[in-house]
Amino acid sequence: MRARYRVQVLDRSFRILDALAASDDAVSPADLAAGLRLHKSTIHRLLVVLEHQRFIRRTVDGKYGLGTKLIELGSRAMEQLDLGEHAIPFLRRLAAETGETAHISVLSGAEMMSIANVPGRWTLTTPSTVGRRTQIYCTSIGKALIAFLPDDRLEPLLRRLQFTPHTRRTLTNSAMLRPELARIRRRGYAVDNEEAEEGLRCIGAPVRDYTGGVVAALSIAGPVFRVQKGRVVELSRAVIKAADDLSADLGHVSAPRRKREVS
Repeated sequence: MRARYRVQVLDRSFRILDALAASDDAVSPADLAAGLRLHKSTIHRLLVVLEHQRFIRRTVDGKYGLGTKLIELGSRAMEQLDLGEHAIPFLRRLAAETGETAHISVLSGAEMMSIANVPGRWTLTTPSTVGRRTQIYCTSIGKALIAFLPDDRLEPLLRRLQFTPHTRRTLTNSAMLRPELARIRRRGYAVDNEEAEEGLRCIGAPVRDYTGGVVAALSIAGPVFRVQKGRVVELSRAVIKAADDLSADLGHVSAPRRKREVS
């Protein structure tokens, strides 16, 4: 950062907030001063101001944690965020890495709705338009999202679905869909193996926000002669990384990853 843009008191205040965010427990002023290499009197002055503005809170034993003002600001930031526009850099990187069209969609009723996409590098690409609606049960982007919904949201949604066989591979009832959702949860990504359209294969992964809840899904789509079965695992890593990176940018803190299935 250029020196002329640095305001020392703000820089130190943000460092305090970062330190509190990184700690599982409330932190004493002495530990903050030692960790940030600041004088105790400096720390004290900054803590007083941050507490007064509710960016931090003081516990009964004189330690400090993050305050409710940050929750208010975070909620407002998410309300004002244009997720489709925000996702574009992540989609561009994914399309560049894989060569295939990259999409992001959100749940809209009992369907998925496209909010942004970036075409791949090939002449033959999968067409997509913002606002386009697709089915949940036969698309990777739909299955990737609903697989990670809590049961109280998933079960009513499954009861609303009207299954239509688009190809011979389409899952045509919830009894067929449930085991597929369990597999998606284990491996971390979903595959549309010509279920929505003959000759089209897609790979999707969930996007989470700062609450940990799934708010969207991201995918790539391409013809089966390019997105071959033997490349699915390799391509899924790029899709998962893009979705995880976008999630982190939305404030999601991921738990330590377990080894995922590769089939």
